[in-house]
Amino acid sequence: MDPLDHPLHRVHRCTVRDGLTIGYWRAGEGGYPLLLVHGFPETKRIWARNVAPLADAGFDVIVPDLRGVGDSDPAPDGCYDPPAYARDLRALCEALGIERCGAVAGDVGAMVVAELGLRFPGFVERQCLFNTLAPPLLAAFAAAGIPEDPPPHERAEMDYFVRQGSDGDGLLAELDTPAKRRAYVGTMYAERGWCAPGAFEPEDVAYHSEPFASAAALRAAIAVYEVGFGKRALSEPPVLVQLNPVPTLILYGPQDRVVTRHFPARMAVAFPNHEGPFEVSGSGHFISWEQPEQLHEHLRAFFRDRL
Repeated sequence: MDPLDHPLHRVHRCTVRDGLTIGYWRAGEGGYPLLLVHGFPETKRIWARNVAPLADAGFDVIVPDLRGVGDSDPAPDGCYDPPAYARDLRALCEALGIERCGAVAGDVGAMVVAELGLRFPGFVERQCLFNTLAPPLLAAFAAAGIPEDPPPHERAEMDYFVRQGSDGDGLLAELDTPAKRRAYVGTMYAERGWCAPGAFEPEDVAYHSEPFASAAALRAAIAVYEVGFGKRALSEPPVLVQLNPVPTLILYGPQDRVVTRHFPARMAVAFPNHEGPFEVSGSGHFISWEQPEQLHEHLRAFFRDRL
């Protein structure tokens, strides 16, 4: 059996609400609940190197696919946004009998976790966030002397962001074969420079791009970008654009061309009850895959009194 299938990570499925079924991995049941939430261009596979070590450390590790990708159903209401994702994860945990948890996430997943903690106070007891967009608290950042980044359309490395948000249908029309879709996603793990050089071998890129051979999955994955460009309605107003009091471990993979050097300072303002920010050496956007041992060490320390 191909080791990239990760046969030890059995897929579970749970219908959470409105007929939507979420696929997830789980290991370490009976430990402290820890949600691992992926972003783009990811599925739960980005956490494949973390499940067993964290379960061995004493966590009850729950790793869902967000609606529309991997082993989860497409959204019955067509909504792909942080409030919808957060409600799915809350419903999944309720179905599993989990009343409180920790959470770890990067990229879009970090926005989902921030939404989850604010929307359901007390549910997320602690969170570890890395390489994402900080909540746009522009006045607070300015008061702290943190400069703004140029807008996405002025940054060459953000062309994917603009295209996905403003012309998703046109992009998918161009990516009209499984090979083209996989190649597009594969660039995020290779020549676009999101990660440290050599962090993803060709077989790793194949593993992470494979779920996006499906046109429906890639269309669902980029839908969240359309919200910011006014191309897709929100399921409901988000609550994440505010100071977030949840205890937060802030990590930063510095070899990331998309998330800039101002990220740690912004996160320290947006999440005032924080530890760090800590740089994870040798890592870019995908800390969970690029430097799993460093991530595990940080998490064991951050949650030490829960284990």
